[in-house]
Amino acid sequence: MPGEPRTTTQVPRHDDHPDHADHDGHPDYDDHATPDGPGHRPLPTGRPSAEGPARRRTAAPRTPWTPDSLPDQSGRLALVTGANSGIGYVTARELACHGAHVVLACRNAERGRAALKRLRAEAPRARTELRLLDLADLASVRRFAEDWPHERLDLLVNNAGVAMVPFARTADGFESQFGVNHLGAFALTGLLLPRLLAAGDPRVVTVSSEGQRFARFDLDNLNAERRYRTAFAYVQSKRANLYFAKELQRRADAAGLGLRSMAVAPGLTRSNVLTGGANSTRGRAYQTLTRLLVRFAFRPTPEGAKTSLYAATVPDLPGGSYVVPDGPFQLRGEPVPRTRERALRDPVTARRLWELSERLTGVRYPLPGPPASPK
Repeated sequence: MPGEPRTTTQVPRHDDHPDHADHDGHPDYDDHATPDGPGHRPLPTGRPSAEGPARRRTAAPRTPWTPDSLPDQSGRLALVTGANSGIGYVTARELACHGAHVVLACRNAERGRAALKRLRAEAPRARTELRLLDLADLASVRRFAEDWPHERLDLLVNNAGVAMVPFARTADGFESQFGVNHLGAFALTGLLLPRLLAAGDPRVVTVSSEGQRFARFDLDNLNAERRYRTAFAYVQSKRANLYFAKELQRRADAAGLGLRSMAVAPGLTRSNVLTGGANSTRGRAYQTLTRLLVRFAFRPTPEGAKTSLYAATVPDLPGGSYVVPDGPFQLRGEPVPRTRERALRDPVTARRLWELSERLTGVRYPLPGPPASPK
């Protein structure tokens, strides 16, 4: 795609998800923390897909939804990208503590081993393993999928990402936030789709951001063809995550498949996404101010992991759901499905992005496009 911005820097590391500030803007995304006390929220009921007339807004929960609300995950095989820190780590840990066999996908081997050691210390009986994955390199994504050692995959959590980083290109020449946050997750999901479809009740959870609401989505400038603005590129990549998750559900429905695709927004959550990776070279003033902001304005990491865990485990959650915090501006609160979001009702842009993503990554899904909406 034409027109590169001026200078480039080394591709930032990605691991946890950014929106939270714990996405780990590429350091290896994911912070952690300890879940709060018990609580229970009634499980919503609904059809297997969020499409159709039976869309009802879920009322705000009266009591906190916590990881203690998770149903037993025994027998499920889960993959969490960016699982070495932040909400990715918390997501992996809670799934493992509730019986799932969890694969931690991390870019950095040393950080990945440290996270695995820590998780096993916190949950000695958990079944966990580590595999290396760099979403900024499509060759790494392909190797990861080709070397997948299991016959199936029940749950894929596309958590890893970068946020608000200086301009850089991925190994394949894509602007780093678009390349890692969207194209990397798109390629990984497509290449693992046969493993997902081998499972009885497969789910894909893609971490978007509350910031996607402010994106002016420009299909002609996804790769910084004209100019690069850090925040603009970030929220645009997060809007792409939401388009992808919803379009995946439309195509699964059109093919008559039982796969459920969800998107989530974590809210403002503490992590090193704004200070780690490529952002670690931004100078003392930036580091000091940002750390203070994250410490006092952002909520603990386990709170940010709630939407991912909710989308990954609530039994009757319809496919195509978008789960967000129920507080003001989706910045904090308890997880609830949200239907009033512009991107959820824009199949035309979602389809165009899907087709573009297949061309750019070379990964083609064996799924038919959904029927065109009547005019």
